[in-house]
Parts: sequence; C-alpha cells; structure tokens
Amino acid sequence: MKPLLAIVFFFVPIIAGAGEKAAVAFNLPDARTGTPVALADYKDRKAVVVVFTGTACPINTLYAPTLARLSKEYAKKGVQFIAINSNKVDSASDVAEFARRHELPFPVLKDSRNKVADLLEATRTPEAFVIAAGGNIVYRGRIDDQFGYDFRRAQPTANDLASALDALPAAKPIPHPKTEVAGCLITRVAPPKAEATVTYTRDVALVLQKHCQECHRPGQIGPFSLLNFEQAEGWSAMIREVVTEQRMPPWFADAKIGHFRNDRTMPAKDRATLLAWIDQGCPKGDDKDAPPAVSWPEGWRIGKPDVIFTMKDEYPVPATMPKNGIAYQYFVIDTNFTEDKWVERAEARAGATEVVHHIIAFIVPPRNSAEPIPAGPPLLPPFIPESKKATVLCGTAPGDMPTILRPGYAKKVPKGAKIVLQLHYTPNGKPYKDRSQIGLIFTKEPPTHQVITVPILEFRFAIPEKAGHHRVESRGPYDFDKGPMGFQQDVEILSFMPHMHLRGKDFFVEAIYPDGTIEPLLSIPRFNFNWQTSYRFEVPKKLPKGTVLHCVAHFDNSEKNPNNPDPTKAVRWGDQTWQEMMIGWTDYAVERK
Repeated sequence: MKPLLAIVFFFVPIIAGAGEKAAVAFNLPDARTGTPVALADYKDRKAVVVVFTGTACPINTLYAPTLARLSKEYAKKGVQFIAINSNKVDSASDVAEFARRHELPFPVLKDSRNKVADLLEATRTPEAFVIAAGGNIVYRGRIDDQFGYDFRRAQPTANDLASALDALPAAKPIPHPKTEVAGCLITRVAPPKAEATVTYTRDVALVLQKHCQECHRPGQIGPFSLLNFEQAEGWSAMIREVVTEQRMPPWFADAKIGHFRNDRTMPAKDRATLLAWIDQGCPKGDDKDAPPAVSWPEGWRIGKPDVIFTMKDEYPVPATMPKNGIAYQYFVIDTNFTEDKWVERAEARAGATEVVHHIIAFIVPPRNSAEPIPAGPPLLPPFIPESKKATVLCGTAPGDMPTILRPGYAKKVPKGAKIVLQLHYTPNGKPYKDRSQIGLIFTKEPPTHQVITVPILEFRFAIPEKAGHHRVESRGPYDFDKGPMGFQQDVEILSFMPHMHLRGKDFFVEAIYPDGTIEPLLSIPRFNFNWQTSYRFEVPKKLPKGTVLHCVAHFDNSEKNPNNPDPTKAVRWGDQTWQEMMIGWTDYAVERK
C-alpha cells in the first residue's frame, strides 16, 4: 500500500467566496485503496466538485445517496466528484468503510491535517465546492435544501449544487454562488492553553456520562460516541454549537409545568463546564482523575429479555418511496402464553434501523376479554377483529426510550393474547430486508398496579391550506361508542407522549377534574417530529374517577414551516408523514384489587 499521506499544496491567500481564483493542487490518499489522488488528475474535466464529508454526521449520511446519484449523472457531462474527509476523529479505515457502505462511486480522500479544509475554509460536512476549469471556485455551500437540523423534506425545493453545475456549460450566472450549509462542524483541534483549568478527566467526562452517553455510544441513536477523550475532543466544535444553542440534550417540555424523571435538560453549571473546556483547547488532564467508566448495557437496553418475539418473515423495503408511500405493515405474533404474563420492561428493536421509522407493539387480548382497557377508536386494521381493546405494549421511534416501569407496575399480556407489530418504513435510496423483534422482561412478583396505554386523539379534522396556527383538540379517555368518557376509576398518570407529524407546532395537556377545576400537566411549546419523546412524571399524577384529559395541538401548514410537504393543500388524518395525526398517548395505572 502507498504511504497513507502525501500532500502537495500551492495556493493563493484566503478564499472568501465563490468566483475567486483557487490556484490549488492537492495530492491525498484514497481511503479505500491508499492510492494518491491529485486535483491535477482531472484537469481535463469541465469542473471538479469537492465535497467535505464525515462518517458520523447525520445530515452528511442522509446526503450520501444524493451525492452518488449526482456523481453518476454529471460524469456524463465532464464533471468529477471528489470527497475529502478532514475530521480528526475519523480514521482512514472509518472513511473507507463509510465509502464502501454507501457505495460512493468517486474518490474519497483523507485530509489528516485539515490542510485542504483550511485552504478552502470549509466549515461543515457536507459542504460542496465547484472548481471550474481554470481554477475558479464558482459555487460553495449546500447540496440542496432537503435536509436540515430540524427538518427532512420528501424532496428538495432548491437544488443548489445541480443548478451551479447546469449553469457552467451555458456560461450562465449562478443564481446563488454561496449558500449556508446545515451539517456537522469540522473540528480544528487547537493546542490546550497553558492556563487551562478545566480538564476532560477531572471535569468533562462526568458531564458526558450524565447527559450524553446514554445516546452517544455504539448501537444507540446518537450518530457518534462520546465515551472517551479522543471522541470528545474530535467532536468538540459540534458539542460547543449544540450545547450553546441548547439543541442538545434534546428536551422540549416547558419547565414551568410538571416534573419529569427523564428530563434531559443540562444544568447551566454543566453546560458552562463543557464550554470552558472547549474554549481552553480541550486539555485531557491526568488519567488518575477520570471517573470509572459507566457500565452501559450491551445489546438490549432493558437487559437480557425473558422472551424475544421476532417477525416470522423478512419484509423487503424498496430503495425508493412509492408515490403513495408504504402503508403501515402489521405482523401478528401468537404469544402462546398459557397464563397471564406481567411485563415490567419491554423493548422494540428494528432489524433494518436505516429504514424503520417506528415500531408499535400492541397487546390484543382475546375476544370478549374483561381487561379494563377502554374500547376506544380502532388502533389496528379490520383484519385483526379482536383489536377493539388493543393497548400499547412498547414501541420505538426517533428519540423514544424502551418501556421500563416502576417497581410494582406492569403491563398485562393476558393468556391467549396476540402481539401485533405495526411498522412504518421510510426508504432511503437502498433496498433493505427488515426482521424486527421485541424483548420482554416479566415481573418476579405480582404487581400492585396494572399499566394501560390509551390514545387521547382527534381524527376528524382538516387543517386548511396555508394555515400557520390551526388548533385541534381532543378529550379522553375515549369510548368508541359513547365518545370521551373520562377515567372510569381513580388512576395514576405515568407519562404522556404527544404525537403529530411534519406540521406539528405545539402540544398541551390539562386535566379537567369532576368539579370543573383545570390543571395543566404538560406543555410542549415547540414540537419536534424528529424526537418522539415520552414525558415520564417524577411522581405519578393521581387523578380521581371522572377526570377528563384535554389535549390542545396547533399545526403549521404554512410556507414558513420548512418541514411542510405542501402548504397549498388542506391536510387530514392519515398514516403517512405528509398527512397528519393528533394523539396524546397516555400511560396510566390502576390499582389491582
């Protein structure tokens, strides 16, 4: 194999923007082969697109299929694509694996010393530069506007990179030669300052253990790990940004209403510690000061299951989304339980994590069951006739957590019950085969409380076109035959999980007591579809018989909503993400007699 790094640079002073001369030549190793690749190798091309990429940036990963497609399309027009990875935290083998996994059909180079990134003043992944024949940078910025920090459009509305390439042969002006990029910052690691007082081992490691590692570790939702100094240092620029803007840790509940045991809010003191450490150059400190590593569970987050149920057959997920979407798929599992089972922990695990948006596992009691489950709106399709009293066992969605109930609280899977898995698939440009599963852990002693999940929903709504603040209300628990009835016995509220789709704006829940008194229980001022969060009370909220839950949601169907698929159309209830839902999922407990 050739030497890992061979670089030759010739350049002019700082390049401030598109349209400037970039007399630059580089020679970097291809991460997959080790073969040096030089910009001069493509001097006969009409243009070279240099895209800075990373291996763990979520937005960068979403754009991998787009880059592969554009590269193939524009190769016929004399354009060469080159990816450059300048992230300190990404090894050459990491870069090679990313390129292979996403089948990138162009050179993917490793810029170990940030030289090319510094020369072009690249800031984020994925940031694209179009270098025309003759050496002018005629475009720099985003690929298109399909993906952002808080939105994912079905299709882009502005194809900036393609528009720049299309303008070259006709010598037309490029409409927007410089655009803003959404993505992960390329970390430039500076030497620690001599006067640094905050170290990773003594101060920062503990903050990351408390607030970040639950998600930022292998196999979890975090796109990269933060388990050691090298990882934290390598992602320090991005940590600074998301912590400063309070995008991370993700938490959306109004702190003035309710107290929740899974509150992810980072205290101001811990935030200040992280930012001071980064400002001081990320000093490591003495290893003897490091706290013991957290022993995070591997595999199942709930621990080793007592039983695992798996889909009988694989489901083939196509590479592209059909015009009308993929209907929710339902998989019926016969438990064959010969006695009632009480579940204290449950977890749904996607087989093809890349394309499974969510899983909901429903408990379907035998027909004519006497279980105290409200006969609400049908949650399952007609081909499962027993489902009138279905309730949720567990689920998984972006940002959600497995079901881990309090001691003495459990969900009942009755003898002879079925479990039905509802899966929502979202293709991402490659075909997959999914075989998802759920794991259950049973109580060791008979529980004192039975936990039931119900939807407080309204499905008879129409959001007008271009409406920016449309109100929809629901009340419940709901009896399908009699309407909203309220609770038919004293209950304890354990958690709420608001659910809307791409036009969801805010969500509010209050209790209306039998005497007319009203108490707010949860307020989500800014709903985020990308984080389907369950808000779990620190202390269960006791509600007397006759209490009604009242949910109020607002939807933004205007052109100002970047998530909005089409503001010119009215929107009604539907399974697909371009349609809408309004559900206040509620976990409540009743005392067992």
